[in-house]
Amino acid sequence: MRQTQGSMICPRCGKLISITEQKCPFCGAWNPSLYGYGPGLQKFIGRRLDLTSVIVGACVVLYVTSLALQPEAIFHPAGFLDILAPGSRALYQLGMTGGIAWTQHWWWTLLTAIYLHGSLLHIFFNVMWIRNLGPAVVEFWGTSQAFIIFNVAGVVGFLVSNLITGHPSIGASGAIFGMLAALIVYGRRVGHSALTSQVWQWAIIVFVLGFVMSSVNNWAHAGGFAGGWIASSLMRTAAERREGRAAMVVAALFAVLTVAGVAMSFIKVTTLILSRP
Repeated sequence: MRQTQGSMICPRCGKLISITEQKCPFCGAWNPSLYGYGPGLQKFIGRRLDLTSVIVGACVVLYVTSLALQPEAIFHPAGFLDILAPGSRALYQLGMTGGIAWTQHWWWTLLTAIYLHGSLLHIFFNVMWIRNLGPAVVEFWGTSQAFIIFNVAGVVGFLVSNLITGHPSIGASGAIFGMLAALIVYGRRVGHSALTSQVWQWAIIVFVLGFVMSSVNNWAHAGGFAGGWIASSLMRTAAERREGRAAMVVAALFAVLTVAGVAMSFIKVTTLILSRP
């Protein structure tokens, strides 16, 4: 993946430069090759990585894993909306936030909980929204920035929820509201009033439905929307500037922290279970 010779595209200005340049001669960006790893990272993120499929895949894998970790919970649904609902122990093992996790200061669960879901219908509707909104967010903001928006929105949503209620919580809906906010910000920036109006309608309808349906975390929805709005407002769109290495590094950091967070949650909860008399 490391490239030590040849040329590359500067991630800041988009000009062709030598891979050995310590500073871009056109825009002054320092270490544009990221010690030779930049071009490979750009190629992987920009061309090979289907972000929507990666997020959906992570959600599905963790959902199936949560069912496998506590299979007895599958046969005791509380109602129709809880069909194939994972047990609380399994969800805590994989990184559910709030509740015990919040009192134990397991901060990483703000990330890991984004990819966990509480029933078949829960993951079905969230995956549907991700697949519908994800490609547009990636097109308008770029792969790395879209992933940052998704995670920042999810984290802010759960942070607001934990601070106000402290209840156990999971799901990608806060991050989805963040993507809705990012599309609104894009529409306002480029003067696309039809897009802005349509997405506002979706956001309002889904938010209002949250008050009708039980077990919906509207605090996470509101926080996620705010997080997505702020994150996208601080970024330049893909049309305004190519994604820089900083966005790629931050996106990669989110991915690493999420994977590590799932491992840490599993170790912490399993240790607590084994330590009980």
